[in-house]
Order: sequence, then C-alpha cells, then structure tokens
Amino acid sequence: MKKLAILASGSGSNAENIANYFKGKGIAEITLILSNNPNAYVLERAKKLGIPSFVFTKKEMNETEALLDAIKKSGAEWIILAGFLLKVPQNLLEAFDGKIVNIHPALLPKFGGKGMYGERVHQAVIESGETESGITIHYVNEHYDEGAIIFQAKCPVLKEDTADDVATKVHALEYEYFPKVIEELLLNDK
Repeated sequence: MKKLAILASGSGSNAENIANYFKGKGIAEITLILSNNPNAYVLERAKKLGIPSFVFTKKEMNETEALLDAIKKSGAEWIILAGFLLKVPQNLLEAFDGKIVNIHPALLPKFGGKGMYGERVHQAVIESGETESGITIHYVNEHYDEGAIIFQAKCPVLKEDTADDVATKVHALEYEYFPKVIEELLLNDK
C-alpha cells in the first residue's frame, strides 16, 4: 500500500475526498495532512478522518528541513497538493522527484501561475470569454503550474455563467477525477 501526504492551504474538500476514496481499498493510505495555514479547515477535516496533521510556516518550509522531515517521518512516498497555495521548495522536489502531484482549477497552460487560484482563476476564465474550463492534474516542478500535464477534464462555460457557476462545475470534475488519477499513478508506480 502506497503512503501519501497531502498539502492543503484551505478548506480541504479535495483532501477529504481523496481520503474517503482510498479508505478500505488497500491501495493508498493518507499518512499526514499538512498545511501552511493554522486556521485552515483542512486541519479539522484531518482530525475527523483520524489522519495526523502538521502545521508549518512559510519560513519553516523554505529555510529548514521541518516540512521534509515531517513528511519523511510519516512514511509518505507521494505528495499530493490539494489546494496548496505556496511554491514547493527545492528540497521536496529533490526528495520526491516525479512523485509530487497538483490539481489546478483550469486548463493549463491558461490561467496558471503565481496568484492564480480559486475564485481568481474562475473570474479570469469568465472575463476572458472562454467557452470551456476544467481541471489539470500535473506533476510539480520548480515553477507554478508548469509541470508535465498528467490529465485534463473539461466543462462548458456558458455566456450566463458566473465565476461561482464555473467553480461548481470545476469542483465536480475535481471530486470525480483527482482520486482516480492518483490511483492510476500509484498502481503504475512499481
């Protein structure tokens, strides 16, 4: 069974969805949920799910080995970013080369990069007049949202859609596909 660590900065609905998807399947176990935000609701979700959690500061992440040490101590072999807003530091990229996966709420390479997350992405999609949006699941490298694309799924953007409407459609895609794509990656990881 593969062991996963999940990094999240906010609500953690994707983290909870992933944990519930793998519960009892014998494929993966979430060994740790980590957040840079001590007030993130993902920490409450971790507690309810019985998954250990770890809170760290941006300084600890970038200037110490605290984050890497916590992940290694948990036994995690893969890192999943589920609404994590900070750039992954080099020490994690090196220690988990090719085993850090992120989900982005748009069709990369459009609407990606620093500062493009959540509502901002959906608003940008609306303002640009796009007729479709979706999700991109990709490997993480040293640049925001530029790692190799693993999977994309699309949804229509109608003329009358608001950013909230697009967010609802994108969340549905996230919940449906993110755990399945992770599962496929794990099953192919020999």
